[in-house]
Amino acid sequence: MLQQINQYIWNYNTSDNSAPRSPWRKFLQIVVMVGRDLMAGMITLHAMSLVYTTLLSMVPLLAVSISVLKGFGVHGQLEPALVNLLAPLGEQSAEISARIIGFVENMQIGVLGALGLAMLIYTAISLIQKIEAAFNHTWRLQSSRSLMQRFSDYLSVIMVGPVLVFSAVGITASLGNHHLVEMLHNLPFMSDLLYLFSKVLPFLLVIAAFTFIYMLVPNTRVRIRSALYGAVIAGVLWQTSGILFTSFIGGSGKYTAIYSGFAVLLVFMIWLYLSWVILLIGASISFYHQNPDQLKWKRSNSHLSARLRDQLALQVMVNIARAFDRQSELVPNLKNLAAYQQVPAPVLARMLEALQQDGLVTQSAENPPSYLPGTALQRIRLVDILRSARNAEDDGQSENLRSDAGVSRFLQSLEQQLEAQLGDETIAGFLQTIEEDQVHEDSLV
Repeated sequence: MLQQINQYIWNYNTSDNSAPRSPWRKFLQIVVMVGRDLMAGMITLHAMSLVYTTLLSMVPLLAVSISVLKGFGVHGQLEPALVNLLAPLGEQSAEISARIIGFVENMQIGVLGALGLAMLIYTAISLIQKIEAAFNHTWRLQSSRSLMQRFSDYLSVIMVGPVLVFSAVGITASLGNHHLVEMLHNLPFMSDLLYLFSKVLPFLLVIAAFTFIYMLVPNTRVRIRSALYGAVIAGVLWQTSGILFTSFIGGSGKYTAIYSGFAVLLVFMIWLYLSWVILLIGASISFYHQNPDQLKWKRSNSHLSARLRDQLALQVMVNIARAFDRQSELVPNLKNLAAYQQVPAPVLARMLEALQQDGLVTQSAENPPSYLPGTALQRIRLVDILRSARNAEDDGQSENLRSDAGVSRFLQSLEQQLEAQLGDETIAGFLQTIEEDQVHEDSLV
């Protein structure tokens, strides 16, 4: 039974555009992969780190936000917004919100001085920086934003984000008292529709906030469709977990009996942890939705067999040579090359790095860069391509491994036989052979 379910899920190739679309099977593949990421522990590890950083940064972040909100006259919405945000904590939400607001109001930014204000802003920015690092890890990104990009993006989040969030909360709260809403209540069936809308609106606001985060935070271009896909699922999880949390933990008196005065802090930290886990799960869902080629691989750093290394290196060199020789319209950047071979981009990037280190390919100055032959096609030998593929990620370890003289002689003879078999055949001649074979096959058809 399990084997049949496994075949049903994984026999569908999400990267094959010629196959019939099956959103349900793609969703199941995404669920399995996100479950594997969750079991691997990195999502929960990042969530725990963010809980610690959130506790340190919350008061400074809110202090900076209040300073901005006062300029727009909406700072009075801060405490109601916190109460709504912490609603899953039950009756303790009002107490926690009051304590947080009390801490914030006790901070007098005017007497901190330049150094104190700088430390305040740095503490607030550190939270956003850790969030970006967690999202970049989810998206398999090696590079972070530059210093100037961080300054402008983080500052915009700290300054503009709270205004939008608390203004939205204020508008939502004031709708119930608006005279137009009162008139609509008197119309037939409108009271039921307005009640349904009032229940759906918080869910829509959560989805909108999650979509904004998934598009803005990762240091890459996230399609709105993928961000919305992850935001909807994460929003459902967040709302559902909030209801369950209120029922089983937030409304329970056991924690108060055991932990006494620390119970409020403990429950708050548990809810923070669950919230960060759900937010990171949604980011992982968005990543797999936008990169369906990743669904065929258990890990982005999967180890490759010798045959697969040869296949990847030779095919990518053929694609690069075709584009260079104008035999193909494929733009040979990493994304297009990986999509052509239906392989995760990080896996192919490692192979391209090995080819680049051996001088067989080079990168253009474009953004994103395209790959070009490192020298004339008539000088790139097939044996050099295969040797580069087999030595990829070796890091000189083969020289440190002990092997008997007989084993070394056998491996050396294999290298010699390979070189004797391929001789001086180049990628240019190999391309010509491929074209001739294709013409012959077309004539038979």
